[in-house]
Amino acid sequence: MLITHAGLVIEVVAYPFSDSYTDAFSGLPTVTNLLAGALLLTALLIVWRRELRPIVFLLGVQGAILAALPILYGVRSANVELIVVGIAVLLMRALLLPTILVRAVAAGRAARRETKPLVGTAPSLLVCAVLIVVAFAVTSPIVELQPTASVRAAPAAFAVLLVAVFTMAARRQALSQVVGFLMLDNAITAGAFLLTGGVPLVVELGASLDVLFAVLVLGLLATHMHRVFGDTDVHQLQELRD
Repeated sequence: MLITHAGLVIEVVAYPFSDSYTDAFSGLPTVTNLLAGALLLTALLIVWRRELRPIVFLLGVQGAILAALPILYGVRSANVELIVVGIAVLLMRALLLPTILVRAVAAGRAARRETKPLVGTAPSLLVCAVLIVVAFAVTSPIVELQPTASVRAAPAAFAVLLVAVFTMAARRQALSQVVGFLMLDNAITAGAFLLTGGVPLVVELGASLDVLFAVLVLGLLATHMHRVFGDTDVHQLQELRD
C-alpha cells in the first residue's frame, strides 16, 4: 500500500510540470471548489463528532464526494476510464468500507463513542484551523506555478490530509483511528485527481484493494482487542507485558 501511495505522490508532484498537463476542471471551477470544500468540511465534521456511527456516515459522504471528481471530469471529457474509476471509488469508499465499519459497531465489536480523546473537541477544531492555514501556505507555491481551477482546489485536499493525521494521533478508539486512516487515503486520492486530472484505473483499483485489505485486518485486530480488554481503546495496549 505504501508503494502504491508513493507512486501517487510521485505522479502528483511531476505531472503538473509536464507539457501534456491540462486542467481537468477548467470549465467547472465553481463545482471543483465546492467539491474540494465539501471534502474539507466532512473532515472537520468527523473531528467534531464523537459518536462513531455518524463518523462512519460522514466518511461515506466524503467517499461519495471524492467519487464525484473523476465522474465529473469523465462525463465532461467523454473519458470512460475515469467514469469507471469514479464508480469504483463510489462503491469502495462510499459503500463497502463504511458498511464494514458500521457492522463492526452494530455487532458490538467496537466502541460506539469516542469518550476520552487525547485532545478535546474545541482544542481539536482549533488545531484543525491551524493545520488548514498551514496547508494553504505550504501549497501556495504549487498553485502559483499552475494556477488552474483544479490546482487551486488542491490545497483543500492537503488540508484534509493533515486533519486526517491529527485525527489518528488525537483519538483513542481503534475505529476512530481507522476512520482517520481512510480519510488520509481519501486526501491522497483527491490530491492526485486535482493535480493530474485523473488517476489510471489500475492505480486506483490497486490502492482501493490495499485499503480494503488494511481495513479488514484492522477490523480483526479491533475485534480481538474488544474480546480481550472489553474495549477498543488503543491505550490498553500499553498495559501489555512480556
